[in-house]
Amino acid sequence: MNSILPSTGERWRGVIHAYRAHLPVSDATPVVSLNEGNTPLIRVDNFVKAIGGEFELWLKFEGLNPTCSFKDRGMTMAVSKAAERGAQIVICASTGNTSAAAAAYAARAKMKCVVLLPNGKIALGKLAQALMYGATTIAVQGNFDEALRIVRELGETGKVEVVNSINPVRIEGQKTASFEICDQLGRAPDFHFLPVGNAGNITAYWRGFKEYKASGKIDHLPKMFGFQAAGSAPIVDGAPVENPNTVATAIRIGNPASWEGANCALKESNGFIDKVTDEEILDAYKLIARTDGIFVEPASAACLAGLIHCVKAGKIPMGSVISATMTGHGLKDPDNAIKTAGFEPFVVEANKEAVMKVIGL
Repeated sequence: MNSILPSTGERWRGVIHAYRAHLPVSDATPVVSLNEGNTPLIRVDNFVKAIGGEFELWLKFEGLNPTCSFKDRGMTMAVSKAAERGAQIVICASTGNTSAAAAAYAARAKMKCVVLLPNGKIALGKLAQALMYGATTIAVQGNFDEALRIVRELGETGKVEVVNSINPVRIEGQKTASFEICDQLGRAPDFHFLPVGNAGNITAYWRGFKEYKASGKIDHLPKMFGFQAAGSAPIVDGAPVENPNTVATAIRIGNPASWEGANCALKESNGFIDKVTDEEILDAYKLIARTDGIFVEPASAACLAGLIHCVKAGKIPMGSVISATMTGHGLKDPDNAIKTAGFEPFVVEANKEAVMKVIGL
């Protein structure tokens, strides 16, 4: 986004420029940016009313990043630091969003990008991005965890730069979303909700909130509430899932790379993690679109489904201020959107009367 910030009159130039003091960069770091960040924080009162809540809910709509997901925040850091080290090839395993971001930022940096995807288990919108950005795209006959194992092994050769969230600077970039939430609210939320797949985001957000409190910019820390899909819930179940399965492809991960970081965030924040079914995910996915006009990828709706659970269980005090991460845009996964919508276009003759009949006029 190229917005002019009303507080300073300065053009937004991406998260590294905005939060340089909080990031491991120097004058020697060639910043590779697509002006990521500065995404809207949207209050959704209609959704809250529909689920019987009495609190403020603000959605951090990360679908308005350049490649339409939160991954751009970490990727600007990963590719910038790779460029600083003189890397020529970046590589990642992905369920979709990471591949899109890696391919775009590599193109920007004039690097080669290689992405490994689980064959047949990636949303078409995300696959289209990787291909259009020019990445060498390899479909692995296996799941994400197997693809990531191969990427780790390739990284050990020293010939490629791994840009998955096992790369620590990815987490550094992703923590900027929590800075923005606090800056936009003028305070820290009481709770922060997010979906959990590879667990990089919950790790990153918690780090960001803690850093902002340590610097005196907020006076309290939120409780971190994470939600996994029932068919892909290793952290909730306490053991890796060999064959994870969920409609929310972005969190279809059986052995999260940032498992330890997620557990720390949950423990230190007095937080909570649980799992939700695919049916609950799709119901929330449709509800947020119908109540407040916000179209997110299914993974984003996992934390909204989790919020519905929490409301029913009485876990959210009246008057709380809650933020939630909407990880990616709904157009990332058009197939699921069409299947879930429950409507098909009406086909009519090309005249006013036929249209009036359909709409009941």
